[in-house]
Amino acid sequence: MSTLTVGERSIALDKDGYLVELGDWSEEVATALAAHEQLELTPEHWEVLTLLRAFYQEFELSPATRPLIKYTALKLGPEKGNSMHLNRLFKGTPAKLAAKLAGLPKPTNCI
Repeated sequence: MSTLTVGERSIALDKDGYLVELGDWSEEVATALAAHEQLELTPEHWEVLTLLRAFYQEFELSPATRPLIKYTALKLGPEKGNSMHLNRLFKGTPAKLAAKLAGLPKPTNCI
């Protein structure tokens, strides 16, 4: 297990870099996790992260790629709910990386 330091806080991460405690998530934590992935969060990223957190609240699971694409298309429209857009934002692993940055568990069917 590793940790992420955000300000004065030390946040526990699992072996894959996901939050151990979902309650530790904040926008500052997301920004720090993104920096660790060499990613700077833009408003487009935040839009998807906010959507993912809403999905998790509704369904109590992190979506794999296909459901993530469908849900994004449903909520944000087809120009944002497609694999090309999400792959561009999240370096080719949208379900895994977006879940990590949103402070959610790793999607169960993602390797």
